[in-house]
Amino acid sequence: MFRTALRNVLSHKARLLMTVLAVMLGVAFVSGTLVFTDTLGNAFRNQSAKNYDDVAVAVTTYADQRDAETPGVDAATLKKIRALDGVASATGRVSGFAGVAGTDGKLIGNGWTNTGGNFAPGKGGKDAQYDFTDGTGPTAAGRIALDRDTAEKGEYKVGDKVRVATNGPVKEYTLSGVFTTEDGAVNAGGSLVLFDSDVAQKLFLRPDEFRDVSVTAAPGASDQRVLAAVKPLLPKDAEAKTGKVRADEQAEQIESGLSSLNKLLLGFAGIALFVGVFLIANTFTMLVAQRTKELALLRAVGASRRQVKRSVLLEAAVVGLVASVIGFAVGLGLAVGLRSAMSLIGGKIPAGPLVVAPTTIIAALAVGVLITVLAAWLPARRAAKIPPVAAMNSMYSVASVKSLVVRNSIGAVITLLGAAAVVAGAAQSGNSAQASIAAGAFLALIGIIILIPLLSRPVIALLRPLLRRLFGVSGKLAAQNAVRNPRRTGATASALAIGLTLVTGISVLGVTLGQAVDRMTTDNIKADYMVSMASGDSLDESALTALEKADGVTAVSPTQSVWLSVGKANLSASGVTPGDVQKVLSVDTLSGSMDSLGSGAIAVSEKTAKSNGWKTGDSVPVTYEDDKKETLRIGALYKDNEFLSPVVIPREKVAPHEGRADIREIWVKTDGGSSAANEQAVVDALGDNPGMSVMDRQDIRDMFGGTINLMMNIMYGLLGMALIIAVLGVVNTLAMSVFERQQEIGMLRAIGLDRRKVKRMIRLEAVVISVFGALIGIGLGLFLGWAIGRAVSSEIPQYALVVPWGRIALFLLLAGLVGVLAAMWPARNAAKLNMLTAIKTE
Repeated sequence: MFRTALRNVLSHKARLLMTVLAVMLGVAFVSGTLVFTDTLGNAFRNQSAKNYDDVAVAVTTYADQRDAETPGVDAATLKKIRALDGVASATGRVSGFAGVAGTDGKLIGNGWTNTGGNFAPGKGGKDAQYDFTDGTGPTAAGRIALDRDTAEKGEYKVGDKVRVATNGPVKEYTLSGVFTTEDGAVNAGGSLVLFDSDVAQKLFLRPDEFRDVSVTAAPGASDQRVLAAVKPLLPKDAEAKTGKVRADEQAEQIESGLSSLNKLLLGFAGIALFVGVFLIANTFTMLVAQRTKELALLRAVGASRRQVKRSVLLEAAVVGLVASVIGFAVGLGLAVGLRSAMSLIGGKIPAGPLVVAPTTIIAALAVGVLITVLAAWLPARRAAKIPPVAAMNSMYSVASVKSLVVRNSIGAVITLLGAAAVVAGAAQSGNSAQASIAAGAFLALIGIIILIPLLSRPVIALLRPLLRRLFGVSGKLAAQNAVRNPRRTGATASALAIGLTLVTGISVLGVTLGQAVDRMTTDNIKADYMVSMASGDSLDESALTALEKADGVTAVSPTQSVWLSVGKANLSASGVTPGDVQKVLSVDTLSGSMDSLGSGAIAVSEKTAKSNGWKTGDSVPVTYEDDKKETLRIGALYKDNEFLSPVVIPREKVAPHEGRADIREIWVKTDGGSSAANEQAVVDALGDNPGMSVMDRQDIRDMFGGTINLMMNIMYGLLGMALIIAVLGVVNTLAMSVFERQQEIGMLRAIGLDRRKVKRMIRLEAVVISVFGALIGIGLGLFLGWAIGRAVSSEIPQYALVVPWGRIALFLLLAGLVGVLAAMWPARNAAKLNMLTAIKTE
């Protein structure tokens, strides 16, 4: 039976090609993901370990420029650490945002990964963390050093003047040197600016204070001994750990971060393999049907049912193994390609070898073989049931409608249970809703897949009159052929239905969220511009002062982040400019007046007032961040606003209680509205600072909407593999259907159906199956999109379900196009059949 199985695989190479391709693509996705994430993790772990190679003790504080209560390590403490027995050296570090202007005046980098730090030379005048390729490190005010990539992007050379933006006003420095580094921010595509230590401390923390300290041990001194000596010298809240422990912690963080990426990619690989199951099952079902006589003869000469079943499963295992080996090789290429792609988009990966773990090889091969064998189990079971007497019957028999009754009953029950769980989840919120919808979606999808053969007849019957009217005999035959074998049509359409269920659901959610964000921006913002730091950090108060004095600016208000304590609860508040806040943001007042802010009152959002039992005119005792207390009067209640905190308070009230104001955005209204001239006036008022972004209302819409569109495009791309496998399934079904219908096609040719009409018949059959699968997938996707949207609607301001009819029409059009393309090869083969040879085919 083993030799028989191998012979069958070799004799049906062409018919098994699509199965091999489907398994190969799925395995390539799995192996590529595992190799890529292992390689990435290994490279970053090695980099982390290298950074702590010579570090005996790493000291970390939570010192912040805005929080004087949490100190860093001062110069006196650092001097004491250096004097400890067993300490070879101790280097203080401080860092923060620093962005460099390019040749066009714009920021080099993306803001989030633009970093500034201090140059800390040792005894030899060098800083071990940086290798200078040109010039020297900055050892005086007015000088900086740049990483090599940033210097090349900005076309800077040693001695050039460089404009550098920090959280304060932009300043010009002289470039003293260019260096290379393994710093994570630089590897992520950002920039690194080194300042003299005194300058960096003033910019990012406080004079004579460091945020972190790296301690190296003298020869013979143990890390634990040095750690024990350092700890008593540190300020409160500071943490000290050995370099090895810190490196291990970073390795765990890297592992955790990559684990999420790994799960996401493997999830989509799983979807692709799940879709491939239908192709594989269809292939082996059709092969078994076409080999009915052969299998019956094996039974007649003594083969048992178990042997026949094992023979078919062995064929599947051989196909799965071959496809897995090829897929693993393709996956290696995919991993290398992903690594190169990251470099092209600016994300550098530390040098390191391609990591191919033994578990990756085993997982890839096991997944491919198991998926193929499991998909072939039902066809193998059917093959084992073929009686010896079937050797005298026709080549294959078609499943009757009656044989589908049990299947349809089970499918209906599962579908109803799934739909009920989805509807129940839509009525809830939070984790319980997610769990209910996820379980219901899975059950509904499985139920629909089981019911698809039953659904094929009524759905395709609706298309039959249109096909007959437009395409005559070819259209009529295509519709009849599509429902001739409901199981086969259902299995082929299921693959497309799964992909389009996910694509449609994602589209509904994406478009709905996008329009909600658009409405939120349109309804809540009156300002012409929003000013913020590109890094997401706080703006310096000098920016607010400059805008208040700028020509053409009619209203300016920040949304300063403030925390107030009311009893045992902490409330988030927005510090604003009274009188101007109503001009830059739409504030829907329910009672009282926002003008009361001018007299020192506060405004409270509707939900916060309701939860605390407050009303206009009430007095609320609050405690500021410096523990000073004050009783404030509520002057207005307003509807919750996405751009304002639950409490709105005049800036003048909080100014005496805070060191450095935490201003995240400044809203600006100009005379004449948004225009190129007004935007330039705002930019000029800010000193043409490359570290600050100035966005008009359309830019704000694009910022939020761009994130949603990016996520949708990533999802579409990852689902592309599943859709490709679904297309292969259509090609496979049609090709094998043409093979087994040779005699029928020959007869049609003999009675007058010309080659053009034969081609059209096969193409229309493919289009019918593809559009049928698309209709099922789109319907289920709309249902799931509605349910998920309902479950999260309470968390999405201005939520209203939007059905993207244009995209749905495009999906249907693409499904039809997929059918046409998938039918090209089978239709060509059908039209080329010699009618006399075909008629003679047994």
